[in-house]
Amino acid sequence: MDHETPPRFARPDIAGRGDLECLVNAFYAQVRRDELIGFIFTDVAGVDWGTHLPKLYAFWETVLFGGGGYTGNLLGAHARLVPLTTMGPAQFERWISLFNRTVDELFAGPKATHLKAIAGDMANVIHARINGVAQAPFDYGTMERGAE
Repeated sequence: MDHETPPRFARPDIAGRGDLECLVNAFYAQVRRDELIGFIFTDVAGVDWGTHLPKLYAFWETVLFGGGGYTGNLLGAHARLVPLTTMGPAQFERWISLFNRTVDELFAGPKATHLKAIAGDMANVIHARINGVAQAPFDYGTMERGAE
């Protein structure tokens, strides 16, 4: 018989809210420790993680699956930080790099790949809009996303 044996530790695809919660928790744990962008969340924005994480779960569930119940002003939340700290290409590049790495560490499959593309597009749009540029200087869709 000629059939492939699946890898012993194959990563699952993102299947629902529980997976998104795991992803968001792991990702923002890395963000908080990051020397380039961590302080933006902790010191500049003063994020209350107990309140913020459930909003992020709802956001990503809405984006990926619909019906997550997210309500908020994503653009406004980022725009208010511009006068307080640098929100330029390096910061967005780091964010998407950490996001893609976290997705790749935990998940693999069509939903995971789609989520990384959505995150890249979103980062591009947010960067361009809050910095008043016609388009962001990076093509986040082609940035290295780690092993897929």
